[in-house]
Amino acid sequence: MRVGKTTWQFNQPVYLQATGTAVGPVEGEGPLGANFDKVFDSLYCDKENWELAERALMEEAVRISLEKVNMKPEDIDVMLAGDLLNQIVTSNYAARQLNIPFLGMFSACATVMEAVAVAAVLINSHYVSNALVAVSSHHSTAERQFRYPTEFGGQKPETASYTVTGSGAAILSNQPSAIRVRQATIGQVVDMGVTNPLDMGSAMAPAAAKTLINHFKDTKRDPSYYDLIVTGDLSRVGSSILRKLVDDEGYTLGNNYEDCGIMIYHQEQPVFAGGSGAGCPAVVTFGYLMKEMERGIIKRLLVVATGALLSPLMIQQKETIPCIAHAVSFELEEDS
Repeated sequence: MRVGKTTWQFNQPVYLQATGTAVGPVEGEGPLGANFDKVFDSLYCDKENWELAERALMEEAVRISLEKVNMKPEDIDVMLAGDLLNQIVTSNYAARQLNIPFLGMFSACATVMEAVAVAAVLINSHYVSNALVAVSSHHSTAERQFRYPTEFGGQKPETASYTVTGSGAAILSNQPSAIRVRQATIGQVVDMGVTNPLDMGSAMAPAAAKTLINHFKDTKRDPSYYDLIVTGDLSRVGSSILRKLVDDEGYTLGNNYEDCGIMIYHQEQPVFAGGSGAGCPAVVTFGYLMKEMERGIIKRLLVVATGALLSPLMIQQKETIPCIAHAVSFELEEDS
């Protein structure tokens, strides 16, 4: 059922069954490294080029998630996946190998919660029983497509972010488990006129604030309802802007707010303002945060995945950067 204007509430059970994560070496060296299932020691992930490496990340994350619950691809009713490359090629080629009915997803770095939301709708509506969600990004494939190849050696400002090399996968179903998907708040495209592709935190913060405020209004909750609220990749720049925007609307984000792009790296790592990319909220959520829920440390979690709908061609034509954010709430079943 719909709650308010932008939030879907899943009255039929939708549960998280298993997750799988695979990351690159920089992410493995970060503070959350021990929470990832697979850490590759090279950006090439034992492949010949970066694009094949990103595909290997997604295939590994999917394989791990299936193995955890002793499932095979044929046990999955639908796969929902997305990435940052043109025509979401990583997801398309991964789906080609799996032979599962496939829905391609794209909301830039917000793709993971878009995919979870759509999967939950399909399960809630009894169209499917089991759904597989997968999202990926890769530092070097993103640099090649959106900015400059790493060989170029271009200098970046401190407002820039570092694309996470990683993939997160999750299996959702109608079968009971400890973690339940409760609600999803669907974002709207927000464009505040930012033109600098090296400051995506500032561009995305207003979209994240709008989705977050809509969620609170629709559900009649305030931030204190959640043990933790995380944004996807606003970084150190965007997360401070988000706090002010939300505070201006009468909602104060306290110590229960963090950003995945800040959480995934040590501050001394050479990642500028923090992590970004579709893989950023995916691996932090499916790798670290779900483990915290399983341990009972987090009982109510709101993930607000953030995305800059960035096109290099449009930026070259002096266009601004539209952004979006989608939010999904997870709760321990025992806490419901």
